[in-house]
Amino acid sequence: MENLWCVAGTIFQLWMFVVVFFIMLPAMFGLSLGVTEVYIQVLVKILEWATLRIQRGRQEQPSASVPLHKGIIERAGGSMEEEMWQLRCSRPEAAGAFCLSDGVYFCKKGLESIVEDQVTQRFSSEELASWNLLTRTNQNFYYISLRLTIIWGLGVFVRYCILLPFRIALASTGLSWLVIGTSVVGFLPESSAKNWLSELVHLTCYRICARGLSATIHYHNKENRPQKGGICVANHTTPIDVVILANDGCYAMVGQTHGGLLGILQKSMVRSCPHVWFERSEMKDRNAVTSRLRHHVAAKTKLPILIFPEGTCVNNTSVMMFKKGSFEIGGTIYPVTIKYDRRFGDAFWNSSKYNIVSYLLRTMTSWAIVVNVWYLPPMTIQDGEDAAQFANRVKSVIAHQGGLLDLAWDGGLKRYKVKDSLKEEQQKTYSNIIVGQNDIRTTKTCSETRGSIMLDQ
Repeated sequence: MENLWCVAGTIFQLWMFVVVFFIMLPAMFGLSLGVTEVYIQVLVKILEWATLRIQRGRQEQPSASVPLHKGIIERAGGSMEEEMWQLRCSRPEAAGAFCLSDGVYFCKKGLESIVEDQVTQRFSSEELASWNLLTRTNQNFYYISLRLTIIWGLGVFVRYCILLPFRIALASTGLSWLVIGTSVVGFLPESSAKNWLSELVHLTCYRICARGLSATIHYHNKENRPQKGGICVANHTTPIDVVILANDGCYAMVGQTHGGLLGILQKSMVRSCPHVWFERSEMKDRNAVTSRLRHHVAAKTKLPILIFPEGTCVNNTSVMMFKKGSFEIGGTIYPVTIKYDRRFGDAFWNSSKYNIVSYLLRTMTSWAIVVNVWYLPPMTIQDGEDAAQFANRVKSVIAHQGGLLDLAWDGGLKRYKVKDSLKEEQQKTYSNIIVGQNDIRTTKTCSETRGSIMLDQ
């Protein structure tokens, strides 16, 4: 028995030595020993070999199934007015009046939504064009060769038996230090030294957690990093977005108070840093939320607020509607684009399918988290622009930088029915076409179309 305690003590001492000298100290100074970078390079070589072997296997086995690609509907991409104009071009006398043929447009849109709507597919993981040796990322995997199967089996062993315990130990260490460090700093009197120590504790703990995910983060345009007294808004893919951004700077978090382990973290964090946590009853009071956020932004010495205006996680392919509340506060908006490399693992959290524990287990058993972060130039509301228009402008900039689809749909449709206001907006647009408010543009467009047809003939 004494020998067991000696072995356990030796292992614990060795672990603490590794954590302190090879993880914590580099994390405090933002340094990297290069282990993760070498690991990613080796992964890239293995995945490239696997891709070539799969392609060769498909050529040798023509009868094997080919992975199905999502996106079977080819959409026109135009607005209702533009598509209506095209339908009415053959009958210019129909401009400004109801046409029975208009029903074709609505039938077409209805069938497109039934077969493949633009909302539902944003909340499911995309299948890769080529398998990345993670069984769950491609349901069309089939046996190709013995070597590939052996590599996959070794990968399972490495991910579950070596990386997973190490990552859990690192994540537990990071969260423990976060609770202990912020609690200790919280007892210090308010001063610049306390703020500096608080930021150091937060940065260190988040960087340890990032190393627990084997995260490789590439930050671009650091000169545009969010400044104190501002609001940082970003697209949202996963809860670990917070860890990714907080590796390069501290933020004041905004959210609802929780119980359990998350509640313990929130209470310890708020002792040392002015995070903005709301009770459930306060979250329903929009004026109270806006007032507290404005008070925070008005203090130019406080950390920038971090907000995800989509309000839900989207699958790393699109940016959905930004809630306008974040843009009614005032102050400078610092847009940030986050784009994950899904070759190494799927970072998207489908909260309707997996709870947070299952999601973290899947994330920690992936190969790695590789992500690009772009800091975009700060933006302010323009004269004559309301909060909704400002939110859409910021959303478009974020989507363009990350090569993401810019969608106008509310992410809340993941759980709720379409709002009546959205239906009324479509009805109003069609009624404007019927009463002839767009008659001049319609006539002009149709005449130009007929002229081009005559020239072609």
